[in-house]
Amino acid sequence: MSSPGDEKALGRRIAFHRGKRGLTQGQLGKMLSRSESWVSQVERGARRIDRMSVLEAVAEALEIELAELAPEANVVAATTRPRAATSLSLALCSSDALHAVLSDVSPVDVERLGRSADQAWEYAHGSQYENLSELLGTLIPELEYATRKTAGSDRRRMCVAKAKAYQAAAGVLSKLGEVGAAWVAVDRAISAAEDADEPLLMAAGAFRLAIVFQGARKLDLAKRAAMTAINALSRLVASGEDEALALTGALYLQLAVASARGNEGDEAYGYLDQAAALARTLEIDRNDYNTEFGPTNVLLHEVNIAVELGDAGRALRVAGKADTSNLSPERQARLLIDVARAHNQRRSPDLVASVLREALRVAPEQVQNHPSAREVLADALRADPANPGLAELSGTISPTI
Repeated sequence: MSSPGDEKALGRRIAFHRGKRGLTQGQLGKMLSRSESWVSQVERGARRIDRMSVLEAVAEALEIELAELAPEANVVAATTRPRAATSLSLALCSSDALHAVLSDVSPVDVERLGRSADQAWEYAHGSQYENLSELLGTLIPELEYATRKTAGSDRRRMCVAKAKAYQAAAGVLSKLGEVGAAWVAVDRAISAAEDADEPLLMAAGAFRLAIVFQGARKLDLAKRAAMTAINALSRLVASGEDEALALTGALYLQLAVASARGNEGDEAYGYLDQAAALARTLEIDRNDYNTEFGPTNVLLHEVNIAVELGDAGRALRVAGKADTSNLSPERQARLLIDVARAHNQRRSPDLVASVLREALRVAPEQVQNHPSAREVLADALRADPANPGLAELSGTISPTI
């Protein structure tokens, strides 16, 4: 909200509608995957709701319209849907598997399709969403065909390629806020990995599934997906297999983020410590199964967790230690978005604008379409609508205002 008065007014409305529904603070918190103390702080105006997705979840839990909850914010959902989101969703809705089953057998270029699946992840890590959606629009039908018209080692390779392609789609769709489509993609990825008899690739699918559940605010399911995968990998971790160590570390990071989003700070930092221990064992930044797990990514997640918990000072201190030069543009931009969120929590609009401009330089498609970037810009504009830097950015990033 734009001022302490607005925050207190919002808190009073939440308390009023909670009372009308006969809910305790603890019951409302459980519905939102938040703690009772979080609800108490919001209702007293001591804690800001700085993400549109959270405000929407509160309105849904209270069974009221969003405008009734926050009329002074002039809140309207963003109506512009990224073209890449539309294209990828359409690719997932097509009956490619049925077409493949009913088609005649023709030659399959296994090498080319394998390279194309790797290319999909290069586009995903580079936040080149338009290129990715164009590639997957033709690659997914080809892979659905290939997995049904090949046999032996070729079929296994095509199943691996299909799992990679669907995981790339799920990763990008999650970032674009297309939770339903991302869920479909990750389910198909896990199934393809199982067909390939690749348990570590299945674990990578569980990692993506945890991210999708978080996007849907199903934090308990996100934790369940991550923890059961960690338990399944424990034997491989005990044997010292580096890929299993990296995947387990990445899964612990998702547990940490999910806990932070539920305002469970001690639990979040406990999981972060476990991820950090695995990163120290590996010593270097890796990219097993496109998770980019390593010491630097642990720092990036510490920044995200601190921001989620409202500790802007810690977030900015940790961000200052992180050298992201060897990470993908996607990870670099995600850190910058979190840094912008931290500056926004400190009400530093000029720094918000400066950091978002840098994020746009690094990964323009990601920042233009990322819900968190839109939300932080919208909130900063509400607090300082005359700021020229923020106003300029609003022409590039469509703020959720």
